[in-house]
Amino acid sequence: MSDDTADRLRGLVTELLGRHDPAGGRTGFLRARFDAGLAWVHYPVGLGGLGAPERLQSVVEEALARAGAPDNRPRRNSIGLGMAAPTLLRHGTEAQRRRWLRPLWTGEEIWCQLFSEPDAGSDLAGLSTRAVRDGDDWVVDGQKVWTSMAHRARWALLLARTDPDAPKHRGITYFVCDMTAPGVQVRPLRQLTGEAEFNEVFLDGVRLPDALRLGAAGDGWRVARTTLMNERVAIGGRPLPREGGMIGLLTRTWRARPELRTAGLHEEVLRLWVRAEAARLTALRLRQQLAAGEPGPEGSAVKLSFADLAQQISALELELLGGEGLRHDDWTMRRPQEPDLLGRTATYRYLRARGNSIEGGTSEIMRNIIAERVLGLPAEPRADR
Repeated sequence: MSDDTADRLRGLVTELLGRHDPAGGRTGFLRARFDAGLAWVHYPVGLGGLGAPERLQSVVEEALARAGAPDNRPRRNSIGLGMAAPTLLRHGTEAQRRRWLRPLWTGEEIWCQLFSEPDAGSDLAGLSTRAVRDGDDWVVDGQKVWTSMAHRARWALLLARTDPDAPKHRGITYFVCDMTAPGVQVRPLRQLTGEAEFNEVFLDGVRLPDALRLGAAGDGWRVARTTLMNERVAIGGRPLPREGGMIGLLTRTWRARPELRTAGLHEEVLRLWVRAEAARLTALRLRQQLAAGEPGPEGSAVKLSFADLAQQISALELELLGGEGLRHDDWTMRRPQEPDLLGRTATYRYLRARGNSIEGGTSEIMRNIIAERVLGLPAEPRADR
């Protein structure tokens, strides 16, 4: 595309707004935006994009925000947008992309991830959920756990073992699971915060047509790596403004409550502010570098940094508030409509941040990936090899 791409994108936004009133209904407007190629501008034409550089997405977002246009509520479908979409784009058939990408982006269909199991979390390739071929279908039996937003999801990214005799990384197949299919049961897992954002999912004789298979049979681990690498960038590399996210909440409290300040806490606030800003800029640079390709092991670094910072910032916020920060009166068993990492109170943030170093790959696994695949250090001995 030519150097005037940004102007062209602004013109397409103007045309979209002229044809579709942003106040006339969220879903209709989002569908029209997708069809105009203004959903993901770097995606192919016909799949929500225009083949433009990803860095120009901000041109579209800024123009639509000025017009008061609705967004697609990205937090409601973070797994779909951050993990399912890039996996479908890379490994899906044309029919699969056209079936799923549009309602995924508009938020009409929510996605979840059926990867982890009670005995296969960090060692995901050790999963035991089975899928057996039966004519044109696969029959799936097993249990998944820690599944965020499964209670709202229409579709799920599913890994299952299809060849128990093959080496564990080679006997896995990747499916899209219909969460409304007979035999799918979702049960809440109550968390430390009191709510149940996570779930355990039981699959009992679930029949999935072969058309729901993503990639070749037995090649699921390669497909899953696309999902996992995008997951780490989606968690740790989300675009944020300066003082966005958790560090912004801490600094606002610091400025608004001078009576809480001490010299020692001031030094800690400054230290974490600098770390958060460095992490934000690093994530921004990583997203720019990866715009034309699949994320690599560098995503593990931003995810590791995100988890560590979230826990340190939330702990300092609690220390700053003292006894006031220890109050958490809302232990209601909730089934949230979307993940909420920032939450309603400082105590909620402190409790919820405990999960940041587990979800999306534990911090220990992230360190192993960085050591082996970024720094080139010798791999740890593995009993299964």
